[in-house]
Amino acid sequence: MSKMGCVGGQGENSLKWWQLSLIGVGCIIGTGYFLGSSIAIKMTGPAVVLSFMLAAIGTYFVFDALAKMTASDPQKGSFCAYAKKAYGRWAGFSCGWVYWSSEILIIGSQLTALSIFSRFWFPNLPLWVFAAGYAVLGLIVVLAGTKGFERVENLFAIIKVSAILMFIIIALLALFGVLDGREPDLKIPDTAHELFSRGFKGFLSSLIYAFYAFGGIEIMALMAINLQNKEDAPKSGKIMLILLTIIYVLSIGLAVVMVSWRSFNTKESPFVIALEPYNLDFFPHVFNGALIIAGFSTMAASLFAVTSLLVTLAEEGDAPSFFAKKKKTSQRETGKERPPWPAIGLAAAGLASSVVLALLIPGKIYEYMTTAAGLMLLYNWFFILLSSGRLLQLTNWDKAKRILGMMLITLAVSGTLLQKTSRPGFWVSLLFVVIIGLVVFKMQAVWKKAER
Repeated sequence: MSKMGCVGGQGENSLKWWQLSLIGVGCIIGTGYFLGSSIAIKMTGPAVVLSFMLAAIGTYFVFDALAKMTASDPQKGSFCAYAKKAYGRWAGFSCGWVYWSSEILIIGSQLTALSIFSRFWFPNLPLWVFAAGYAVLGLIVVLAGTKGFERVENLFAIIKVSAILMFIIIALLALFGVLDGREPDLKIPDTAHELFSRGFKGFLSSLIYAFYAFGGIEIMALMAINLQNKEDAPKSGKIMLILLTIIYVLSIGLAVVMVSWRSFNTKESPFVIALEPYNLDFFPHVFNGALIIAGFSTMAASLFAVTSLLVTLAEEGDAPSFFAKKKKTSQRETGKERPPWPAIGLAAAGLASSVVLALLIPGKIYEYMTTAAGLMLLYNWFFILLSSGRLLQLTNWDKAKRILGMMLITLAVSGTLLQKTSRPGFWVSLLFVVIIGLVVFKMQAVWKKAER
């Protein structure tokens, strides 16, 4: 997920490779993992650990290709610029709008996750009430245009990582009998049937949620421009993904062996459910509070990103020019960046849609939004791999990684068609792609006329 705040405050050529790795870990972990992993567990059972391992491998192939393109030809527009260079203006246009659409869906997914977390304390309040409240707060933060919010984003990233580390430490203490002295009752699968409790169909269906937890690598490529040594970008991404995979696999692995996978649901974080039998009264409240703070920062940062992205599209002629208009500032506010009103208005319309959906389909909205958002991200990832084939001199191993990455993405996309709960998300993502495709078809004539 794009985290604009995570890149704030970094000067040109100021980052060391390990700093970029740590920033990436903090920025990528989000509500998609804290809550989306529950959906993956319900779909496949203990094999969810393998789902995250495969998603990590596929994510690395995509990042490696993107980092190499960044190292050889740094571009402000990153993957959209490379798509345009490889296949023409239609590709850059499509890439930009697919990414914008994915960000809008991600914001909706985050908004819903925050609402679900909040109902932990207020179970009788409708989901849409929280969604509306967080949407308004998010817009207030964006309208304020404050640099102070960007400065605390790294603190929020630390909160997210700390929440997972807290769970891992407490879970290990519980498993070793330190917490209450009782013998741990581990639910370790010892047969293929127990491992793949929902069969291969369920395993494939869970891949999209595992990939979604790694969403945000594209912002890493944008940040790679600030590396002291651009050639360190692939190494930085590799270390980042290794750290992220260890954190993900260890935490979710502990969760599924502590309680039966059938205990998990989409209304609570799997990490809270895993520790319920140990009567830790403080943990659910502390953990839930940390998730809400960190999740809101992610949503607000995504709102900053999506408005800025729309401005960039407008400046490059890939969106109506009025979206590039900035709100006028007073003399006292000179030099203070404020997002443009039209771009904010379009983002607000996306937020309003999420609130309405939370009112109409409160039981399934998170799953639908997360599936659609994950798919839109993967469409762009697939195009990153396509572009690398045209823009880079690939070795045989690079070609193999490119093909394997495309295969894993294809498996994750096709897996959403196998479950009736994830299928609507696929059709929503396809609707976005069709609309963008029709606009591209219409714009072809305009671009040809402009070239004459």
